[in-house]
Amino acid sequence: MDIVSLLVSFGLLMIAITVHEFAHALVAYKLGDNTAKNAGRVTLNPLAHIDIFWTLLLPIILFITIGFAIGSAKPVPINYWALKNPKRDTILIGASGPIANLILAFILSIIWRLIPHSFIIDLICENLIYINILLAVFNLLPIPPLDGSRILMGLLPRELAYRYSMIGPFGIIIIVLLLGAIFKSVILPVTRIIFSLFTGHL
Repeated sequence: MDIVSLLVSFGLLMIAITVHEFAHALVAYKLGDNTAKNAGRVTLNPLAHIDIFWTLLLPIILFITIGFAIGSAKPVPINYWALKNPKRDTILIGASGPIANLILAFILSIIWRLIPHSFIIDLICENLIYINILLAVFNLLPIPPLDGSRILMGLLPRELAYRYSMIGPFGIIIIVLLLGAIFKSVILPVTRIIFSLFTGHL
């Protein structure tokens, strides 16, 4: 295992994760829920968002098995009863993290086109753009506790949403069991398409 590559990937991943979780917390706060703000999550300090499994163990496991680090942070706490419009706001909060990553990736792709190129600049820009897109796509999977599950929960009728929520305790197990197949067949292809659209690189 290349320790330098792992550390670089982890550092870039922390930037993407911090922006992702900050967006969740900020949108929740703007929609009337102070829970994340009171927990210190409306911040760009990466230390506030670190989770042992999602932020530390999962990237290491994936780097060892597939050669690329991706992960997430501890979920932003949400008090759905405090939201002004729970169903709509659940969708907005869930979508805000992936959207923030895609916006950051798009802005970086524009900056990358405008600045002088060098090996280090290309390495950082390319990987940071890719990781942001990858994180957005990964989190849009409709499996709890990923953001896609929040979006789907807000879209489903009340009874179906309740039944769907019951798989929550098994979400991590489902992700671990299916991640290998989903990563290669869904996440990576979609990520490469978006990356190509943003950067013009295949």
